[in-house]
Amino acid sequence: MKVLYRFGFYLGGFAIGLILLAFFIKGSGVELPSCDYMPNARVLKTIRNNGYSISENAERQLSALKLDTTDLNTVFLEGEVDFSTSDTQKKPCGLYTIHSQKTMPTPIITTLQLCDEKFEVLTVKRK
Repeated sequence: MKVLYRFGFYLGGFAIGLILLAFFIKGSGVELPSCDYMPNARVLKTIRNNGYSISENAERQLSALKLDTTDLNTVFLEGEVDFSTSDTQKKPCGLYTIHSQKTMPTPIITTLQLCDEKFEVLTVKRK
């Protein structure tokens, strides 16, 4: 009985410690490491971390579609990279095609160019 009593105290303290740890980590603003091992997630995370620039052509297309950079950020967060139409090994700059989720008010297809770890949005088209 003494062992079960001690084990109960151990589990209670462990649970309280986990709750406090989660509270402090969540409030600290530290981004927890994520497991982005699939190619789609890795490309989208690289775009979000490195940032991107928008070409003049893409800016015109965005304004024609009545979209802004928040819509592009949503695509780069929830989109799907279409590797069948992308040319990632193209020299000197690889091309990536990203489809937005169908739940977006205006589903779009975005084409990006990757040169020297810098992404540039080339085109934005309606699906």
